[in-house]
Amino acid sequence: MTTIKDSVHDHIRIDGVAEDLLDTPALQRLRNVRQLGTVSLVYPSANHTRFEHSLGVYHLACEALEYLGVSGRQAERVHAAALLHDIGHGPFSHNLESLTYRRTGRYHDDVHDVLENGDVGTVLREHDLEPERVADLIAGEGRFGQLVSGELDVDRMDYLVRDAHHTGVPYGTIDHGRLVRQLTFVDGELVLEEGNVQTAESLLVARALMNPAVYSHSVARISKAMLRRAAERLLDAPETDVDATRLQRMDDHDLIAALRSCEATSEFSRRLDHRDLFKRAVWAEIDDVPGGIIEADHETIREFEREIADDADVDPDCVIVDVPSRPSMTESTSRVVVNGDIRQLGQQSPLVEALRAAQYSQWRFGVYSPPEMRERVGRTAVDVLGLDIEGALVTEVRDGLDATLDQFVE
Repeated sequence: MTTIKDSVHDHIRIDGVAEDLLDTPALQRLRNVRQLGTVSLVYPSANHTRFEHSLGVYHLACEALEYLGVSGRQAERVHAAALLHDIGHGPFSHNLESLTYRRTGRYHDDVHDVLENGDVGTVLREHDLEPERVADLIAGEGRFGQLVSGELDVDRMDYLVRDAHHTGVPYGTIDHGRLVRQLTFVDGELVLEEGNVQTAESLLVARALMNPAVYSHSVARISKAMLRRAAERLLDAPETDVDATRLQRMDDHDLIAALRSCEATSEFSRRLDHRDLFKRAVWAEIDDVPGGIIEADHETIREFEREIADDADVDPDCVIVDVPSRPSMTESTSRVVVNGDIRQLGQQSPLVEALRAAQYSQWRFGVYSPPEMRERVGRTAVDVLGLDIEGALVTEVRDGLDATLDQFVE
């Protein structure tokens, strides 16, 4: 047995298949993949990694299985899946996932090939575990897949607390101890036992508060968009041999080195290294953005960028259009037992609609450019995209404030 001191869960005991998986190269790679990608450019202490998060998810999975009375080979499968659930993440975690998915057709939880081959597959088979079944659990399939990847999964329970701890914000605090103790299966569905509506709401509230403060902070979004553009240029640069599959297997350091050494990406690399970031030229609310733009595919968005750059007479690399997905709240489908019936949280909790409205109001469409160009780029973007809203233009943001629309000065 191995015991590891963790900043969130104190001591984590690891044994069985998880102990043997611990030092495989594929899992150790996660030591060099930041959990929150570029969020450290906003919160300097947010340098925690996918490796420590994976340990936390394993720890919570062990606790949940103990309370559920699950042991033996099935428990070992879930232990392995919990520890390996992020093994498919590329550098800077989710920041580049949309890019690699477009090029490979795989998301980070599609890890059948990774688990089948190499040291990970060898360890799993040595413990009489089928790599394919463990990979299915990571993808959220089957009864116990819900525990690893679902509305009430231990992944969410760990990352909310861990991200709040390392950023220093108070919003992600949840009672994960109670959550894992109150999980049960009813007709094959993972639910929270009677009397836990507020427990389920805590997950929803924590996620809703963390999103604008951390995950969708404007600086995090700008730096992520710049990193994504740089990585796309790296894949397309004729002087490199990096393809999307190789990119997915890199860690943060590998990608940084590749971006620095490639002429086509050196300027983006310099800006990210020095935190010399683009600024918001447009920051628009969802009702002010035509649906065709929100639903546009990647190539259409790139066409918008080229048209804005051409009309503004700036280099195309100086314009980034950032379109987030429409607001969604998957946690609202969490199931709780109320008066003996299984109900979705969205049907039971009056908080859900209020949080949906807040999420809707927090959504922002962004156009980014170097600071000296942002007024020209912003006004051109408004015309090209048909936004017709002067209030979305950003020419100055007061220092020291988390800016909202009413704090923008034209």
